[in-house]
Amino acid sequence: MRLNPYGLWVQLGGMDVCIVGGGIVGLSAAHSLAERGAAVTLYEQGALGTGSTARAAGGIRSQFSTPVNVSLSLASKQVWNDFEARFGVDIEYRKHGYLFLARSESTAADFRETVRMQRELGAESEYVEPSEATTYCPGLDPEPFVGATYNPDDGIADPNLAVQGYATAAREAGVEIRTGTTVTDVRRDGDRVIGVEIDGTERREVDYVVNAAGAWAGRLAELAGVDLPIAPRRRQIAVVEPTMPVPETVPLTIDLETGSYFRPEREGIALVGGHFDGPDPDADPDRFDEGMDIEWAATAVERAADYTEYFGPETRIRRGWAGLYAVTPDHHPIVEESLPGLVTAAGFSGHGFQHAPATGQLVAELVLDGEASLVDIAALDGDRFDRGESLAEHHVA
Repeated sequence: MRLNPYGLWVQLGGMDVCIVGGGIVGLSAAHSLAERGAAVTLYEQGALGTGSTARAAGGIRSQFSTPVNVSLSLASKQVWNDFEARFGVDIEYRKHGYLFLARSESTAADFRETVRMQRELGAESEYVEPSEATTYCPGLDPEPFVGATYNPDDGIADPNLAVQGYATAAREAGVEIRTGTTVTDVRRDGDRVIGVEIDGTERREVDYVVNAAGAWAGRLAELAGVDLPIAPRRRQIAVVEPTMPVPETVPLTIDLETGSYFRPEREGIALVGGHFDGPDPDADPDRFDEGMDIEWAATAVERAADYTEYFGPETRIRRGWAGLYAVTPDHHPIVEESLPGLVTAAGFSGHGFQHAPATGQLVAELVLDGEASLVDIAALDGDRFDRGESLAEHHVA
């Protein structure tokens, strides 16, 4: 039992929830809520998973620099590890690890501290010397680096397959999924959110609205009169034929101080990416360039060639794409009840795919229990920036 907005006790199974956003975070939240008996409707303005989720690199890792992000990772891995058994979909989860590389002594010192923190929380991370890192990435040139971290339990999966698994399970749990449907207003009664307007005509009253709109989350929050510091930022990935085939057992490798990263695909193909120095303006999520800039791709290959023998002048750029990170000032999400009746789960700054399973459960706890218990998310409220208490996530690529 729980008090509804009007002071009446209701059965939790009668809780009526509207989720805005049909990416992996929204679908995970829909599934978790429906599993616990809530009546859930999910609205997606396009097709499921076609926003940032479809353009993600698919990484799943525990190597973050703050305890809350590590905790979100570990809680999410409990689902990723058992995804096929639970959801009936093979998401091609390959655990070949993540390898972070440090060029400066100060970054290497930070690595030692973060590994200590990660291990205390239960992650399998380890600090390794650059010469040892070549065991995991044989094509690595260790000379530019002074330290590294590795976690064999990190890996990659297919975001589109994960969307399929969550969507099917959500529907089977009773979630009504409405694609091609835009939420055009968020309605309030005083300080409380009481419903949404759909496509400018239909009104729907609900107990809770969940903002899982990713790059559009700031716009949706404005409809409710909430200011969220979430900025859509364009990020790119290139698919290349390396000079030397990249073995599939090579970890996702990140040269942290230059922002460069790469990972293997099938049959020797690789993905290269990174955000390098230069302008980083906000993007219009409705009108950004989804294609890859060839000059950026050439730079990405050159950066990767600087520290591995897999890439060089003979590397062929096949294709690529651009997507949006929903970025907060401290690269941590906002997960909270922003107003009575409005739960926010957005601003993951490129980590939404991997943290979606835990986030979905946290949303269900906020709605149905009134507080989160899976992970301590006290540091993820939206007011932290005004209080000067923002976090600092350094492991961002």
